[in-house]
Amino acid sequence: MPKEKILIVEDDKHIVKLIDYNLGKAGFDSFIANDAEGALSLLEKQKIDLIILDIMLPGMSGLEACRNIKENPRLKHTPIIMLTAKGEEVDKVIGFELGADDYITKPFSPRELILRIKAILRRAKEKELPKEIFKIGDLLVDFSKIQVSIKDKQIELTSKEFELLKTLIKANGRVLSRDFLLNNIWGFDHSLEIQTRTVDVHIRTLRKKLKNYAQRITTVKNYGYRFDMEI
Repeated sequence: MPKEKILIVEDDKHIVKLIDYNLGKAGFDSFIANDAEGALSLLEKQKIDLIILDIMLPGMSGLEACRNIKENPRLKHTPIIMLTAKGEEVDKVIGFELGADDYITKPFSPRELILRIKAILRRAKEKELPKEIFKIGDLLVDFSKIQVSIKDKQIELTSKEFELLKTLIKANGRVLSRDFLLNNIWGFDHSLEIQTRTVDVHIRTLRKKLKNYAQRITTVKNYGYRFDMEI
């Protein structure tokens, strides 16, 4: 698995050495720029996963560099941690307004910095996750768009039918009881007679709409249902 790349933009050699050492220990690849201009040049050539950006830099300030990065369509989603010796609230406010993801003040704990980097990268990955799509044969279920299609023809499901199909698919072959389905999809508990009628009627209409894929919803006698992935 390729290492995540961190760009350190800092003109203090001792701080650069400290950050670089700890990034290496934590399993990251680090790149170094001593000023904003150098950082922007490097970002044009190298894919960077996160930027540690000092505010007080020679020439262009870190805040101005942050603005340039966030205005660049290719770079605007790259996370930025602002780094500065100042503790003034105004710097934090400006940094966040420009799109910085976090802010840490010198002197800082290397361990805290690494933890913040990992947290930000984790959140960034979650944002980049592809849309939730399930596909088996010609059946496609788009969980994010709440759409179902067979051979590219959209199948109209009610909200409960869609939730029922989604719950069965996400169980990944496990059998789900009528009680579980009723409580998790309808959000209430009733007598056995109502449970059976509510869930079974929806299963019946769902199977009808799924046509050739109806057989994948398997009845487990006296218990419930599962979505069969192996047929």
